[in-house]
Order: sequence, then structure tokens, then C-alpha cells
Amino acid sequence: MNGYEYWLTFDEATKNELEAITDKAELEDRFYKDLEFGTGGLRGIMGAGANRMNKYTVSKATKGLADYLNACFDGEKSVAIAYDSRNNSQFFAETAAGVLCKAGIKVYLFKTLMPTPVLSFAVRYHNCTAGIVITASHNPKEYNGYKVYDSKGCQLVPEYADKVIGYVNAVTDIRDIPCVSLGEAEKSGLLVYIGDETLDAFLAEVKKQSVYNEPSELKIVYTPLHGTGNIPVRKILEGKNVSIVDSQELPDGNFSTVRSPNPEEKDALNLALEQAAKENADIVIGTDPDCDRVGVGVLHNGAYTLLTGNQTGALLVDFILKFKKENLPENAAVVKTIVTSGIGAAIAEKHGAKTVQTLTGFKYIGEKICEWEDSGENTFLFGYEESYGYLAGTHARDKDAVSASMLISEMAAYYKNNGKTLVDALNEIYAEYGYYFDCLETFVLKGKEGAEKIQAAMKAMRESGENLFDDLDKLLDYSKGIDGLPKENVLRFDFKDGSWAAARPSGTEPKLKLYFSIKGENKEQAQSRKEAVQAVLSKKIYG
Repeated sequence: MNGYEYWLTFDEATKNELEAITDKAELEDRFYKDLEFGTGGLRGIMGAGANRMNKYTVSKATKGLADYLNACFDGEKSVAIAYDSRNNSQFFAETAAGVLCKAGIKVYLFKTLMPTPVLSFAVRYHNCTAGIVITASHNPKEYNGYKVYDSKGCQLVPEYADKVIGYVNAVTDIRDIPCVSLGEAEKSGLLVYIGDETLDAFLAEVKKQSVYNEPSELKIVYTPLHGTGNIPVRKILEGKNVSIVDSQELPDGNFSTVRSPNPEEKDALNLALEQAAKENADIVIGTDPDCDRVGVGVLHNGAYTLLTGNQTGALLVDFILKFKKENLPENAAVVKTIVTSGIGAAIAEKHGAKTVQTLTGFKYIGEKICEWEDSGENTFLFGYEESYGYLAGTHARDKDAVSASMLISEMAAYYKNNGKTLVDALNEIYAEYGYYFDCLETFVLKGKEGAEKIQAAMKAMRESGENLFDDLDKLLDYSKGIDGLPKENVLRFDFKDGSWAAARPSGTEPKLKLYFSIKGENKEQAQSRKEAVQAVLSKKIYG
């Protein structure tokens, strides 16, 4: 078994964990590859082994990052580090801090768990060279991850990630990576703990994005899903009628009240919806463990409707632009990803703003913010992706569920004061721009065999894609680097009526994702068309 014998020479706990495994498939999965440091950093199941998140793989990634910073930057280098509520998140953050300080790099470490967008803000606020956040975002409890940010608070885009990856891969013996105790590091001045002041500065910037503050009878139920949003979101919603889901208020790395802490999944908000029904609340808001994604439920005609990421994004584009139309810059721009519905772009155009598309991943939206700050080409107003991530303003360079929760609450209050729900507002958008049925279907294909199936499915769709549909307008293969974008393993089928479907392997999970944006006269017609398209693509996945 590749690497197994080597790992048995590590500490006693690692050796005992590995020797207790009798399932050959489990051992193969732990060692058939190294946990890859990709463009999104690390993400994987926690445990002993080369293909797992543990103190050794975290130390290796951090040593590579330290070597990169020391080789490529002059003067004092510093890194801000945050972590979420997952099991081992604080331990991994402290491990990374110890490795960086040993390498002579100053660390600003949050005293307590903190949302990802606050880390993005903190990098610039403390004038750091880089940032790290320990999180697996919305993944199940078995996972953890490690994301790296540049000096502007943006996740590393491929150009820079590739350089860091080179240094990470150059770290070979990972048993004894140099590390200093946090006590020693603090005494030497290389470790500084940060907390309330940085969060308060972040919240002050978020409040600048507020657009509607009229009094309202709106009732809100909020759940942080055991994550980092509890304090920041409640602070930003102070003064509003907010009820918290008590059983999901406190940090819990086992996420014991949900199957998965992902507001994209309907059952994640069950407890919040039950509480909302008892309290007759107007909306439900739920944020994921690192508080960069937000899900929304709306009371409409006596029942709760869960909005999709595309629907919330379209509503926010419309709401923000309505309130900024008097002072809209001529070069105002909205940014969305290539697998996000086109309805937001149609809304933006009517309001006088352009829409710019990026590859999937909020790092590319953050990259646009940074580019435009330097060039002045466009003024960034709002960025969003279908996977429940939104950002108004430039205080962060990653999706921000704190500011999104504020704006969603203001939007719901505005419509309530006008006798409408968010569903009414959405239906008005459909009446004006046409109906869009937007959804995501996910195929979970785990382990080595699953990875091979995903590769085979993408290959089959590439080879026969142009002949799969009679009404296909064009097949876009983003692996060829089209539309001026970097190369990425995404296929998009554009149909003659403006509908589209896309296939994309997840970069962080063992999943193949199919995205659909189907235009129609109504929901039933569009949904039927979507099911027909999905049936064709599913055959290429399962053969």
C-alpha cells in the first residue's frame, strides 16, 4: 500500500488508527493519492493517511505556503488565520500558526471561531501578505478544509495557486515539519491574537451596504446551523424582530441536529421552518458553518417556500439596483458565474448595469473586484453564484452571508411594507423577464472508482455532446479556455431558446454536478423540459 508503511512511523495515535482499519477499500482510499492542494486549497475527510485532513497534511500545506511567501515576498510577511466550528478546526489553525511562526512569518490568529468573509476582510485590515481559513464550508461533519487567500483577501486564483502548489509538493518528509509552540511564538511577537475589534470593523463596513431601513413588522427566524454566523449575523440584524433556533445556536462540529449543515439542502432548515410556523414568521434565514452561504425560506399563502440560490440572487440584483438607480455609476457591473442563471443579467441590463461572467468559484468574482480597483474599468456592485453565495460591496473578496442576511432582511421588510412577500416579488420578476427554471442535480461518486466514473462521464459528454440534442445551439467546452477565461473542466450545452445545461465535477467533493437553466412559459413546461435534458445527460454518467 503506497505510503502506508511510511505513515506507520508517525505518532502513536496515527499508527493505532491505521492498524485498526481492516477494510481494504478504506485503506486504499486513504492512500491511493495525496490529499491534493488545489486552487481551493485542501478539503477532505478527517483522519490518518495521505488522502485525509490531519495535522501532517495541514503542516505540509502550511510549510509550502511559508516557503512560497519567504521566497517571493520581501520584508516582513504576515498571515491572518481564522477557523470555523468544525471538529479540529481550531487545532488545525493553531498547527498552521505554529509552522508559519517557526518560518519567521507573523501570524494574526482569531481568538474564536470566525466567518470566512471576516477572514477575507482581516487580511487587508491587518495588511497581511496572505490569509488562511480552516473550514469545509457546507460539507458534512466528516470533512474539513484549508483555504488560502492573497494579500487582497481573495482566494488564490490558478496563477498564484499553481506557484504555492509547487512549494507544497516540494515538501517530502512530512513527519517532522518545524513548528513552534504558540506560547513561544506569542512571547517573540510573531503571534498576535485578534478578535472583537476586527469583527466590529468588518460589521461597520457591512452596514455601509444597507439600502432600506424603514420600520417594519417583519418577523425573522435565524439559524447559524451550529456555525460561525451566530454572533456576526445577530449583531448585523440588531433592532429587527429576530428569533434564534436555540438548538442550533451554539458551535457543534458534529452538526447534531442536521443531516448536513448545508442551506442548499431543503432539510437543513427544517427546525427553523418548524419554529417559523409556530411564530408565524415572515422569513427564515440559515447560514452554513463558515457563514459564507445563506438559505432563505418565505411565508407565502400560508406555507413556506424555500428560495433557490438563483432566485435569491435575482431578487437581490433587482432590489439593490432599484435603490441605487439614482446614483448608479455608468460603469456599474454585476458579476456572476457561468453556471448561474441568466435572469439576473437580464434584470441588471434593464437597470443600466452590465453583467460580467466568471468561472465557477467566488475567487474569480473576488479577482474581478481586485482588477477593477486597479483599472477602474468597472464599478463592482454585486457578485453572486447559484450555490447560495452573495457579496455586495468590496469589504470582503469572498461570498458573505453576513451582509447577504442584512440585505435579505431589508428586502423582505421593503416588500412586506408594500403588502408583498419575496415570492410575490419573484413572480413579478418572472412576469417581466420570463420564467426560468434553475436547479442543480448532484451525482455523488465516492473514492477512486467514483473519480474514474466522473472522468469517463465528462469524456463521453465531450465526445458526443454536439449530437445529444436536436435543438442545441452550441456546445461550450471551458477546458479549452474560451471567452477569455482560464481553462476549467466544465461543459455547457446552450439551446436555441436561450436555455442551457452544464456539467461540472466538483473541485472539493466527490460529486459530478449538472446545472440547468431552462426557460419556459411556466414552471410545469420548463420542469418537463429540464427532466428530458437530464435524462439524456444521466445516460452518459451511468452508461
